[in-house]
Amino acid sequence: MRPDYLVGRRLEQVVASWHLYGSEAPSGPLDVWLIDSEAVATRITTGSDWCLVVETSAPFVGYDMAESGRVEVAPISGEIPFADHLGEAVLAASDESAPDSGRIALEITFDSGRVRCETWSGDLRLSSK
Repeated sequence: MRPDYLVGRRLEQVVASWHLYGSEAPSGPLDVWLIDSEAVATRITTGSDWCLVVETSAPFVGYDMAESGRVEVAPISGEIPFADHLGEAVLAASDESAPDSGRIALEITFDSGRVRCETWSGDLRLSSK
């Protein structure tokens, strides 16, 4: 889906999933959900083909993977770049695609800056600009 529908909506909440394994630092986030002023949850994650997936989908519940650790899902409190833009409206949203792999990046612009979401070797990477 095209991310254009985000333009004009205010970012109200961000939820993320994290892989936790023993006492190691959490890896991830694996998924990020942007919940906007229309109460729509937009999930950003990586697909099995390493493309960037952007879809409307409610956050799921965390789960235990026994000896492989667990996945926790919770609202963020500053751990990722989107935290800096809570309460702001989306001014622009654009994506980048590669001919053989589909969407590889999404950039969301707010009044105070931009957040770039991209896939790198199957991992979700978020950065601020």
